[in-house]
Amino acid sequence: MLDATTRSGGTATASPRATATELGPTTVTVGALGFSAALDGPAALAAAPAGLTSRCTRVLLSPWSRLALLVALLVAAAGCVLAFQPQRLLADGWPPQLGGAAAAVAFAAAYGLCTVAFVPRPLLNLAAGALFGSQLGTGAALGGTVLGAGIAFGLGRVLGQDALRPLLRGRWLKAADGQLSRHAFRSMMAARLFPGVPFWAANYCAAVSRMRWTPFLLATALGSVPNTAAYVVAGARASSPTSPAFLIAMAFIAVPALLGTVVAWRKRHRLRGH
Repeated sequence: MLDATTRSGGTATASPRATATELGPTTVTVGALGFSAALDGPAALAAAPAGLTSRCTRVLLSPWSRLALLVALLVAAAGCVLAFQPQRLLADGWPPQLGGAAAAVAFAAAYGLCTVAFVPRPLLNLAAGALFGSQLGTGAALGGTVLGAGIAFGLGRVLGQDALRPLLRGRWLKAADGQLSRHAFRSMMAARLFPGVPFWAANYCAAVSRMRWTPFLLATALGSVPNTAAYVVAGARASSPTSPAFLIAMAFIAVPALLGTVVAWRKRHRLRGH
């Protein structure tokens, strides 16, 4: 601390350049103007910003804020699909720069992202067959199916579950939630085998329930095989719709639908009883 004073007639006079600062728990004095502020110590300087930051963090991490973020992400993804139109792959084909396994991996990644953005899986499966043939196309489509299901399940679980679970008050909603939570693997297998259940709807309903990751992904991988393979084969043999392979593929598309209908019919009494 610098202290510059001159004494004249026994009186001490502070120079304008002098600054006297008293660092105490209560008072700070600056300059010749005698400006002072009451403080409680260093903690008081950070109290207001810390409190504001805490409140902002609680608001941003609240269930409804996370749900709003989920909706915004899904709307943005759907907008990207409308803008880029991935269905043009059926007409234009795959870019010639990619081929073989690398192209299949890239297609699987794009497949998964497109399913999160509500692109219908039958269209993507047909594209996989038309672009890569039956075997490689089936592998790419199944990989994309599991990837897209995992992304949707994770987004719904992290961003939507806390906000949506308190809304499960109706009898049918509670019954569906109980079925998905207690019989996760069987319920998801039925949803994947039954083509009438939208892929995205099954993903987000499972995320809101108490279903665990393992049965969800395992049932998705196994339950999607018949339907996915059938559409891929149909896409690969679309140029010859009267061929045995194409007709068998159409039969495999119809059989899972029939099995899913039977399972849903048998479960209707159990659902009504809850």
